[in-house]
Amino acid sequence: MLPALIGLTAAAAATAAGYQSMAPTGQWYGRTFFRRPSASKQIALTYDDGPNDPHTLKLLDVLAKQNVRATFFMIGRYVQQRPDLARAVAQAGHAIGNHTFNHPLLIFKSEAETRSELVGCHQALQDAIGEHSHLFRPPFGGRRPATLRVARELGLETVMWNVTGYDWKAPPAEVIETKVARQMRGGDVILLHDGGHRAMGADRAQTVTATENLIRRYKDQGYKFVTVEEMQAPLMAAPATSS
Repeated sequence: MLPALIGLTAAAAATAAGYQSMAPTGQWYGRTFFRRPSASKQIALTYDDGPNDPHTLKLLDVLAKQNVRATFFMIGRYVQQRPDLARAVAQAGHAIGNHTFNHPLLIFKSEAETRSELVGCHQALQDAIGEHSHLFRPPFGGRRPATLRVARELGLETVMWNVTGYDWKAPPAEVIETKVARQMRGGDVILLHDGGHRAMGADRAQTVTATENLIRRYKDQGYKFVTVEEMQAPLMAAPATSS
C-alpha cells in the first residue's frame, strides 16, 4: 500500500510541476508578471509571434485609429526577414519585447540554448529598431527555473498573461471576444497573436477584427489601454492635501 501511495504522490507532484511550467499565472519556478490587480481600470493588449505580413500592419491601423498602444513580442527570425514591419511597430509607439529567435519550447532547452535564443532575438531587434523594451515572453509560456535565471542574467523581465483569446487557430472574431470577456477582471494582460510561429503569413484577420471590437467595448466601460511597461510603472501617488 505504501509504495502505491508514494507512487501516486510522485505522479501528482510531477503533474503539478508540469502544469506550473506552462501555466501563465504559475509562480512556482520564479516571479513573472501576468496581471496588476491594483490597476483595475487598465488593460494591456499583447501580441505574439510577429511581425507578420500583412496582419501586423492591419493591426497597427486599428490601434492607431483607436489611439491605443500595445505590446508586441516578436520572433527574431521574422524580424530579420521583415525589419520594416518591426520598425513600423516601433515607430507607431508600441512596446516591443523578446519572443526568442526560433520560438522553441524552452523547458526542453539547455541554459546555453536558451541564452542563444534570447540573445539572437535581441540582436535581430537591435539591428532593426535599436533600443527596445526589456520584456521577454517564453514561447507557449513554457519556462523552468533555468529559463527565468537566464532571462534575469540578460536583464530581461518575463511577462506572461492572465487572459487569452485562444486565437492561434483563427476562430471567428466573436469567439475570440467571448473568450476574452469571460476572463476579464481588471488590470489584465491579454494574449493575442498578430502572427504564427510556424511561418510568416499566418491569417490573423479575425484577431484584427476582435481587437477593434474589444477596444470599443472596454473603452465604453471606462478602461484605459496601456503597454505592459506602463502597467508595471508605479501608480502615481495621490497629491498631498493641504492642512
